[in-house]
Amino acid sequence: MEKIFNHYVQSLETYIMFTIKETVVKITPDLIKKNRAPISLSMGAPTQAPPKKVIELMNKYILENGINTYSTPKGELYFRNECAKYMKRRFSAELDPNTEIFSLIGSKEGIANLIRAIINPTTIKDDQDIILVPDPGYASYKEMVKVSGGNPYPIALNKQNNYMPDIEEVINKIQKEGYTIRQIKALIINYPNNPIGAIANLEYYEKLVSICKKHQILLISDAAYADISLKPEIKPHSIFEISGAKDIAVEFFSFSKPYAMTGWRLGWICGNKDVIKSFGKLKSVLDSGIFKAIQKIGADLLNSKEGDDYIVASNEALKRNQELFVNGLRELGWKNFDIPDATFYLWLPIPPRYKNSKDFTDELMHKSGIITVPGDAYGDNGKGFFRVSIVCSEEEIKEVLLRMKKDGFVYN
Repeated sequence: MEKIFNHYVQSLETYIMFTIKETVVKITPDLIKKNRAPISLSMGAPTQAPPKKVIELMNKYILENGINTYSTPKGELYFRNECAKYMKRRFSAELDPNTEIFSLIGSKEGIANLIRAIINPTTIKDDQDIILVPDPGYASYKEMVKVSGGNPYPIALNKQNNYMPDIEEVINKIQKEGYTIRQIKALIINYPNNPIGAIANLEYYEKLVSICKKHQILLISDAAYADISLKPEIKPHSIFEISGAKDIAVEFFSFSKPYAMTGWRLGWICGNKDVIKSFGKLKSVLDSGIFKAIQKIGADLLNSKEGDDYIVASNEALKRNQELFVNGLRELGWKNFDIPDATFYLWLPIPPRYKNSKDFTDELMHKSGIITVPGDAYGDNGKGFFRVSIVCSEEEIKEVLLRMKKDGFVYN
């Protein structure tokens, strides 16, 4: 029956996190026998409970008359109003909740559906529409483009370009390879970045807006980690802090990362009203909106003191985890790596004695029960690196460092 699926689905790679989970399930009994029960440093998701206010509100709203009925894909106005208020409060960005904001069942589905909406699918490589994707970057971007019948063209993020690549150079390179400007439909940016943790400055955002306007390329900003800052003085930016960005850009936000509401599936897209309108047409035939109780909770939480306090406390805990882990890694020989000011990731070089990232992460998993992600899962520019997520407890981090020391996982 696999043959009934189209070419695009057949070309997909299973999401790396699910592949890792399947392996962990198989090897867990053996790991437990040797006192190395799995400790996950792989999943990019908070592990703590969501704000207490969230649970209290669910108990309240679940009993409301009519709460079980259909919502609308666009989202209830009370939810969109609070999204607009957040954008104004956080970024001084003016957005119309009626025409420039649209609810999402999490930002992942929103990005995938937007890509689906703008690509004209074809299996002929030279004729495919191009979406520029960060490399290293969120592993699903590339697959989202592939399954939509497009060409995910990688743009290198590295220390040499300060993780802010020159997009004009990328466009020139694409043209030299025989593609046309018209084939480039969109540029995806993700700051703070998964997996690197890099932040972009406003000067870079200004350049991106200018370039995308010049070439009529849709600028797609994935701001899922905008509130995960490990230094209070550092506030990651929105593309809509740049004048004229709404002419060419949309931006995605999620409740998953800042509020540990990963399973609740709530977010929004905002920006260019024409893009939002066309995106809404597609969404109207794909789903019937988000459970209204969750929208009410999101609306109550987004601009509340409880929500803000929760983010501050979570970031402080992440900072402690980062310091603990970094100090431990230094003792194990890891000296030269960037310490990010945002997200809950560490992007680390593999020890030089290993041929590739997967060899290292596989041995770390099978020998010590420490679950990490090989860097090349995030693109070719991730070769030689691995990603660690520091959302676990301090006790687990200490255990990880102890196991690495006992089992010989040092950098040299």
